Amino acid sequence: MKIPYYIVDVFAKKRFTGNQLAVVLAPSQVTSEQMQEIAREMHFSETTFVGPAAALDNTYPVRIFTPEHEVPFAGHPVLGTAFVIREMIMKHPENEIILDLQVGLVPVSYCLEIGKPSVFWMRQPEPTFGKTFEPAEVAQALSLPESTLDTRFPIQEVSIGLPFILIPVKSREAVKAARINMDIYENLISRSEAKALYFFCNEPYDPENTLNARMFGPYYGLAEDPATGSAGGCLMAYLHRYRYISELPPVVMIEQGHEINRPSLIYGKVEENEGKITVEIGGSVFLVAKGELVV
Repeated sequence: MKIPYYIVDVFAKKRFTGNQLAVVLAPSQVTSEQMQEIAREMHFSETTFVGPAAALDNTYPVRIFTPEHEVPFAGHPVLGTAFVIREMIMKHPENEIILDLQVGLVPVSYCLEIGKPSVFWMRQPEPTFGKTFEPAEVAQALSLPESTLDTRFPIQEVSIGLPFILIPVKSREAVKAARINMDIYENLISRSEAKALYFFCNEPYDPENTLNARMFGPYYGLAEDPATGSAGGCLMAYLHRYRYISELPPVVMIEQGHEINRPSLIYGKVEENEGKITVEIGGSVFLVAKGELVV
């Protein structure tokens, strides 16, 4: 059986930057076990599997796998999959695509500005805030002195379908110096629903951007993720709740991946109405390759 697939770069300013994604057009006979094997073979942060569209509303069922686990939601797989659906599958491309994920229906919109790369935007599930963590243990998990963490703000588990431990750090130098301490990390996540560490500071490499961030997620088979849209959504909700920046810009620009030579850029918007926080995450997508899998 030959199965078509595409490779795209998501949250990228140009090809060969951003976060890589494999999008597989999976027929119904492909099993969950085969999907996990294919994701392990691709060995990107995630691989997605797209089923046939619903007849009436162009809603596409999508499953997302890291090299080690299926996950209910992730940011760059949503945007990259929507790009492939719009550009490669739809006979008459539309400006809104709906993905049917484990967390529910996620709409993705397409925005084209003349002279700029096109951007795909997704409205993420409503954020939830979970447990908080002691700075000493988290600092040890990142192999950093406790003094490098910004303890004016909590270290907290936040989820918009996939939970992360959000960790404010004082400087870009500390973000760059972080290294995972596996023993401390494994003990930490054994007591947490969140299995990934997302740490950030307000000293970006590019002064046009708002924040710099990194993500460590060995539990998912990811030593480090170049760009993490789901974590970016959690971060947007966190920034809003704790007023990390006194006045957020209309579009927050989160850079990630510089430390592993995959510079990425995540766009974020957040607003609150009647106590409900709404987050949108956007980014550009570029097609890199296409081919066939032999299964």
